[in-house]
Amino acid sequence: MAPYASDDAVGAAHDEDPRTGRRKAARYAVPVAVVGVAAATIGLVPALADSGDPDLPRISAQQLVEKIARSDVQQLSGTVKISTDLGLPQLGGLESSLLSGADKGSGDGSSADPRTRLTELVSGTHTLRVAADGPDRQKLSLLESGAEYSLIHDGKDVWGYDSKSNEVHHSTAAGSGGDRGTRPPATPKDFAEQALKSVDATTSVTVDGTAQVAGRDAYKLLIKPRQSGTTVGAISIAVDARTGLPLKFTLTPSGGGAAVVDAGFTRVSFAEPAASTFDFTPPRGAKVTEGEDGAEGPGHAPKADGKSRNGSPAWEHGPRGGGEFAKGLGGATVLGKGWTSVAAFDTGTKGGLPTGSKGGDLGGFLGSLGEPVSGAFGKGTVFSTRLVNALITDDGKVYAGAVTKDALVKAADAAK
Repeated sequence: MAPYASDDAVGAAHDEDPRTGRRKAARYAVPVAVVGVAAATIGLVPALADSGDPDLPRISAQQLVEKIARSDVQQLSGTVKISTDLGLPQLGGLESSLLSGADKGSGDGSSADPRTRLTELVSGTHTLRVAADGPDRQKLSLLESGAEYSLIHDGKDVWGYDSKSNEVHHSTAAGSGGDRGTRPPATPKDFAEQALKSVDATTSVTVDGTAQVAGRDAYKLLIKPRQSGTTVGAISIAVDARTGLPLKFTLTPSGGGAAVVDAGFTRVSFAEPAASTFDFTPPRGAKVTEGEDGAEGPGHAPKADGKSRNGSPAWEHGPRGGGEFAKGLGGATVLGKGWTSVAAFDTGTKGGLPTGSKGGDLGGFLGSLGEPVSGAFGKGTVFSTRLVNALITDDGKVYAGAVTKDALVKAADAAK
């Protein structure tokens, strides 16, 4: 029997745990918005599991999305491997330096400050250990060669610890809940919530077989833009068949090649973690920096309105799909809709890239990374990655989105 329903009815998802079935689907605003999408948007294409994959009960795409929405995993521990390949130039470590420095303005200079340290996750391959015990206790550890960086949320306290520099960053959480706040997405759940928030009438959502992830049986949810002109090819989310927790997230670009983002559990347990997992005392001799009160911990659950507790978008620091990328740029105007939407804003600085004595070597270096373009908007330079393209015009305007260069130039021309 095929494990996927081919009907297009929008019904409540069946769940083997009746208590779970009674839970409200309002815990996560992202999937709940998808539940209301018309059945025509959710493509219910039947598929057979590949040989060797688990044989699971039939389920529709709508039911699988609702299963994610109702997922209420409070306790877990495990290991996550995350690889990010935006296609930025590898220039002797410059890529990592630029990315980690992008958020320096919001940090306090401490190597243990999560607002700067965890930006490392947007480049390269990393191994994380994660643990959670309810909304007030979470831990995320970034494992490095001979060192470890840990972010611990325990009640009102949020600790960041860099074992390499022996520095500690301490702040107080703004109430309970441990919202993810300013750290970039790190777990498959983080990325899945972003992707599901981008689902609308411009999107196809289907069930694409089954798989085993970290020893768990899972359904595969496939999200594909219906529009041309986007750099997003497809998003695959492996969803735990029993709990509804996303176990693996893969985003492949429309241009082909390796995944831009690939994050998945290699080991996971839903047993209660030991209480000592979340205990932290600054080591002797460590430099302790006190951060601002109201900082947010490494938790995995956003508020129901999709905002972090300080009022900023909960996903503003992570790679986005479709219009969610544009919406995440504060003060920007969103042009277009769906996966081909573009964020536009005016820097107020004319002249384009700095050149000559004003720009020095930097102007020439940046220019070498971009491609000169022209159109109704005038002249400018396009900077490209495998997912996001940005156009800086000579009159100081910036256009950016998960769209192709041609789509970006077209949007800038239309806005003129």
